[in-house]
Amino acid sequence: MEDDREWMYEGRIVNGMFSNEWGDKVDEFVAFALRHPECVNGGTAIRCPCTLVKCQNKKFLNVETVKVHLYKNGFVPDYYVWIYHGEKQVHQRCSSSVRVLLSETDQMVSDNMNHTTYHKMVCDAAGPEFNPDEEPNAEARNFYDMIRAGDKPVYGGNSKHTQLSTAVRMLEIKCRHRCLQAWFDDMSNFIQELLPQDNLMPLDFYSTKKLVRGLGLPVQVIHCCVNNCMIYRGDDSDLNSCKKCGHARYKQKVRGSGNRLYIRKLKVSYKKMHYFPITPRLQRLYASTATANEMRWHSEHHMEDSKMCHPSDAPAWKHFDGCFTDFSSEVRNVRLGLFADGFQSFGQSGQQYSLWPVVVTPYNLPLDLCMKEEFMFLTVLVPGPTNPKGKIDVFLQPLIAELKSLWGVGVQTYDISKRQNFQMRAALMWTINDFPAYSMMSGGVLLAQS
Repeated sequence: MEDDREWMYEGRIVNGMFSNEWGDKVDEFVAFALRHPECVNGGTAIRCPCTLVKCQNKKFLNVETVKVHLYKNGFVPDYYVWIYHGEKQVHQRCSSSVRVLLSETDQMVSDNMNHTTYHKMVCDAAGPEFNPDEEPNAEARNFYDMIRAGDKPVYGGNSKHTQLSTAVRMLEIKCRHRCLQAWFDDMSNFIQELLPQDNLMPLDFYSTKKLVRGLGLPVQVIHCCVNNCMIYRGDDSDLNSCKKCGHARYKQKVRGSGNRLYIRKLKVSYKKMHYFPITPRLQRLYASTATANEMRWHSEHHMEDSKMCHPSDAPAWKHFDGCFTDFSSEVRNVRLGLFADGFQSFGQSGQQYSLWPVVVTPYNLPLDLCMKEEFMFLTVLVPGPTNPKGKIDVFLQPLIAELKSLWGVGVQTYDISKRQNFQMRAALMWTINDFPAYSMMSGGVLLAQS
């Protein structure tokens, strides 16, 4: 196909008659679409890109009807990149006049990177490929500022540890050895005495957590009903008892003796779960130069010898792309897999306690990365001591709400590899479980055969 697609909007009618040359181009367009099975429905139907309201790349029609519509109505405006008909790579499609306009305004754009009305007009005319380097959005900018601030040596002349790496290492040691906060504070003060006066060592546990909190990977502690009936979030966050079984939310302590007994409510929940939001973790994959390029690997690699080496080579993946073209047209949108299983946290010989982690991993990455521990994100930690069984959906509520938001709306994310902001969306493609967990996750009942 030629790079210049101005023919789509010029030369359709010449001297009151349909142009044969324009018709030949339409035939080439239809042939191009038919060469991409993922964009063809029923073998002969493709999306109609004419200007009719009911069409506009939304309705599948047979190719002859599409041709008639195009002859009669023409192409939908600004459809230079055929993303609904199999074109994966985004190329710059603009006329020579637009290219001249861009060259004349290069200096103006570089002098003022703000999206003025004139700048926006030039970007719209040039198409999606023309996108000069953008400044990170506010959230990403705060993250990069924090990284730069924490990248200073913990003291002059030390090349092994920065202020941030020291804080992370100290917290890791505290967790691994289960040290008390008092020990952490005393050890920090002692190290302060050993270092030079102008050191950047955090003073105590509070200042260390404050520094690391800037990484923006939060955790939510959510109170639960002791009988797994509900979780206290959203409209139910202020309730003091379960609306299903009536069990109290907080523990109670009885004081006094004889006839002078009174109950004191403690602000300690009977049970609580931990939820780790997935959105900031996905954003970090695009904020790092080590992973931002790899997040587009699924669309840029080519299947070798017709052998499936990655889920993106599977027919199911391609079928999903064809069904949801508005999602698949942005290759940086994230495809997720979810898996969950229970285990005895204290071993077989210890106390019986069934703990259920729910893990999400992005499949945009190459196979050797998406199966690594670093890219398996713990999202939900379902507490014990008993198996949640059919009530596991209660604990999945915050994850489901976040996945719905990522699918329907998305979140503005900064891509360091392309130095531009984009609206990142995500889709849960599949779940991976054994049969008992599969039954629980799907709300079914698994019957064992004797």
